[in-house]
Amino acid sequence: MPYPDLVPSPDFGRLEKVLARRVPDRVPFIELFIDEEVMVAIREAPFSAEFRQRCREMAELYLRLGYDYVPAGTNFGFAYRTVTAADTARLSRGERAWVDESHGAIESWGDFERYSWPTPTDETYAPLDHAAKALPDGMRLVPHGPGGVLENVMWLMGYEPMGYAMADQPDLVEAMFERVGTILVKVFDAIARHDAVGAVFLGDDMGFKTQPMISPPDLRQYVFPWQRTIAEAVHAHGKPFLLHACGNLESVMDDLIDDVGIDGKHSFEDVIVPVTEAKQRWGDRIALLGGIDIDFLTRADPDAVRARTREVLEACMPGGGYALGSGNSVANYVPVENYLAMLEEGWRCGVYA
Repeated sequence: MPYPDLVPSPDFGRLEKVLARRVPDRVPFIELFIDEEVMVAIREAPFSAEFRQRCREMAELYLRLGYDYVPAGTNFGFAYRTVTAADTARLSRGERAWVDESHGAIESWGDFERYSWPTPTDETYAPLDHAAKALPDGMRLVPHGPGGVLENVMWLMGYEPMGYAMADQPDLVEAMFERVGTILVKVFDAIARHDAVGAVFLGDDMGFKTQPMISPPDLRQYVFPWQRTIAEAVHAHGKPFLLHACGNLESVMDDLIDDVGIDGKHSFEDVIVPVTEAKQRWGDRIALLGGIDIDFLTRADPDAVRARTREVLEACMPGGGYALGSGNSVANYVPVENYLAMLEEGWRCGVYA
């Protein structure tokens, strides 16, 4: 499948202006990630197994798609339980895995003590070094880190056991957030310190369609203090702090903006708060990122995607502070032609006079 008809002119300053709620020369593109199956379909070739070459290929892909940055990760992560099923997506990877919600690696104090807690080392950040060496001129890295505060505690305990533990073992829950939060602060501080990093994503899904995963008071007790500490660590290195968080977080948006200190919010669903509405409600306080609804992007045809992209740009471009992308991520069930139609329309209509 051919690349879109774009003329790359990478300038990370565009995204910096957006995150400062200023007006760039054109609307930049942003995604938390693009599934590898989608990238391979666009490239019409798999990525190299050798990591350094893979970094060069990834940088070339993002350059030719019109981005001003390249995503990056680390070698760090917590071990948790997963379940699997056949992947029925359009670009199937054969098997899909997700976190076991009913059983966790840590459900008791004994599990907590026996668990092999990972320790970040210099090798943790080697992927950033390799990705930095492959950066085209004008581009920076935007790492997404090893998941968020609530995410990792839920993943380690299992969502259901964590819910019971919040009532029956609050001391264990407190210890989990303390241990996970302390480790993540170290990891994100090191990520933000890297010279090639331009901004940092914290991915921390905290809600579903109607409300947060745990109550707002519990978020304020357990989660937001650690997110704030991570944000402060990122800001101390002069880097913007971006939050990717799925779900209905209307009840705590003021906390995220005023207490946690996010610079930009990513992940929007039309059935919750469309990005056009989010722009009206919070666009004078934070940058709004992405927002072309994933369900729509998956089910619509390219012409409808182009029309919706124009609508979003017309609503979100005024005053700056907006970057174009999907409402979540470009999953392997999103038609590639729809994803490319969004980018092409953004390139065509996202220019400021």
